[in-house]
Amino acid sequence: MAMSVGGNGGGGRRRGGRRGGGRGGPIADINVTPLVDVMLVLLIIFMVAAPMMTSGVPIDLPQTQAGALNAQTQPITISIKADGQVFLQETQINVTEIAAKLKAIATTGYNERIFVRGDGKAPYGVIADVMSRIQEAGYKNIGLVTQQITDH
Repeated sequence: MAMSVGGNGGGGRRRGGRRGGGRGGPIADINVTPLVDVMLVLLIIFMVAAPMMTSGVPIDLPQTQAGALNAQTQPITISIKADGQVFLQETQINVTEIAAKLKAIATTGYNERIFVRGDGKAPYGVIADVMSRIQEAGYKNIGLVTQQITDH
């Protein structure tokens, strides 16, 4: 006397289990639509935000024929506005404090690149004074930032 326990109506294979090819089994496909949606949103965010990540001090750079420099690391930036105000990164400082502040932030020695961004209308004497104080602090890798001339 044998008795069957289970609701599949007798012997044989059951449908819908782990090994069965039934309709209620797990799906092995990956849905990439949400991933693509997220990636497109991030792309749009970075495309909008990238132009806003330039240096914060607004100045009118002089135009030259020189090409762009290839910079692997973020340089130290010193900006000089048309009225002679001097900024280290985005913080306004006095010209006499430049050497002391640069010596204090020399993390990788004095081989870091320093960019001097001087407004086209800034007094030449102020720019020359700033550059001499940078050299006084021990830095040798100094570059003047200009805007490349565009052909119209």
